[in-house]
Amino acid sequence: MGIRMPRITSLKQILNRSSFLLNPDLSSTIPKGCLAVYIGERQRSRFVVPISYLNEPAFQDLLSQAEEEFGFNHPEGGLTIPCSVDTFNEITSRLNNL
Repeated sequence: MGIRMPRITSLKQILNRSSFLLNPDLSSTIPKGCLAVYIGERQRSRFVVPISYLNEPAFQDLLSQAEEEFGFNHPEGGLTIPCSVDTFNEITSRLNNL
């Protein structure tokens, strides 16, 4: 399995442009070692996930979907992933059990 450098670079660009990292009011609600993501296709919900998920192929696939859908312009100001909340919960549940 190779290293996925392009996705890491893309993720850095997304995170650098995310307002939750720039806004102290929002970033203070995110525990150290976590990041906020917005999930949903129409109405979005905010989730806080451990940054360790960024290394997981299933989560990287979600990030690829976000890049294809939004590029680096995320409507919520934070990292927005265009999938259903149920799908996201299923993926994160599997990642929690690893």
